[in-house]
Amino acid sequence: MSASSIGIVPRVTSLAGTVRVPGDKSISHRYAMFAAIADGETRLRGYAPGADCAATLACLEGLGVRVERGATISIEGRGLGGFRPSAGPLDAANSGTSMRLLSGLLAAHRFTTVIGGDESLSRRPMRRVIDPLTRMGAAIESVDGRPPLTIRGGDLHGITFSPDVPSAQVKSAVLLAGLHASGHTTVVEPAATRDHTERALHAFGVRVKVQDQTITVAGGQRLRAVDAMIPGDFSSAVFWLVLAAGTPGADLVIENVGLNPSRTGVLEVLRRAGAHIEVLGAPPSDGGGEPVGALRVRYDSPRSFEVAPREVPAMIDEIPALSALAAMQSGISMTVRGAAELRVKESDRIAKLAEGFRALGARVSEYPDGFTIGGGPLAGGSVDAAGDHRLAMAFAIAGSRAAGPVAVAGADAVAVSYPAFFDELERLARS
Repeated sequence: MSASSIGIVPRVTSLAGTVRVPGDKSISHRYAMFAAIADGETRLRGYAPGADCAATLACLEGLGVRVERGATISIEGRGLGGFRPSAGPLDAANSGTSMRLLSGLLAAHRFTTVIGGDESLSRRPMRRVIDPLTRMGAAIESVDGRPPLTIRGGDLHGITFSPDVPSAQVKSAVLLAGLHASGHTTVVEPAATRDHTERALHAFGVRVKVQDQTITVAGGQRLRAVDAMIPGDFSSAVFWLVLAAGTPGADLVIENVGLNPSRTGVLEVLRRAGAHIEVLGAPPSDGGGEPVGALRVRYDSPRSFEVAPREVPAMIDEIPALSALAAMQSGISMTVRGAAELRVKESDRIAKLAEGFRALGARVSEYPDGFTIGGGPLAGGSVDAAGDHRLAMAFAIAGSRAAGPVAVAGADAVAVSYPAFFDELERLARS
């Protein structure tokens, strides 16, 4: 079944076989942006097929970067400070990653750029990148700290920046600006976040110092083009891990998935929730690349589980999938606290998850910084994904085990990250 405005969720009664997920969205964004400021032509295989990563490529083209699309994405780098002024505003569509990371690059170019996005993106907070980039020497105007942003780049100087909220996107924006700045730029994280940017810097030949949660780059370093394979998206894989963990008798292998240690903490949460998970063939990593392997997940002994506040920064994008595991099974619950950041994603994910799962028959207690959910299996019904790709997939995964039919309004939102999601769910339902 193709994703459409209303997705009818197939019923899953058994689950076995293998599945592959699309290229990692976070890594694709970063490799494309590093390629754009590198010297030479970068070739990327397995680039994420969703609308978010397409928006990054379109924005780079607007800045004079030559991009050739196909099974392999080829990007001709323009070197540090080599962007050209765009003919009009840049459109980041629904992608907060595109907007925040590109802001770091635009801050270093001595021309004015307007970058905006769709209605959802226009509600998302950008002051968290505006403030450090302004300190570094850029001038940025916004609508009460929200898009569109008008960025007048300047001669940047390095700073030491300690964000109030852990954010891999903010860290990355500051480090991208720091590559163009005089002196050293340091980000001191309040809690560790995913380290794809640090690994990508290393892959493109940049010296980066990482000590605990302090990351430093020196400005003026030239980047070298690469030929790279983007691993499968771990956040997408978690939806299939959850489906297997909540389907009695399930035995599923997810092939060629990225196993970056800063992303895989959610595997321990799933094990606490009773899933049996094995990592197959993951090579050792020295921190300079992205480890890739396979995951085998089997249904075992479901248990109630919690996501602690200290765990949230490393798995903020996987929480909607985890909520589906609690919603789809009888007698267990999930509690997450310290996740207020969910309220400023593509939607208010706390409110919309609570609203949606209640509509399908789950019990949900909502808190300012999280929720408790349980009460499955779901009865069925209609639910609105609120234009949010991760909510659409979470409702579909839980709904595939519901007692009655489930329809997801706004199912086409999955095109942001996983265009073939509903086709794959239907294939697995027939397995």
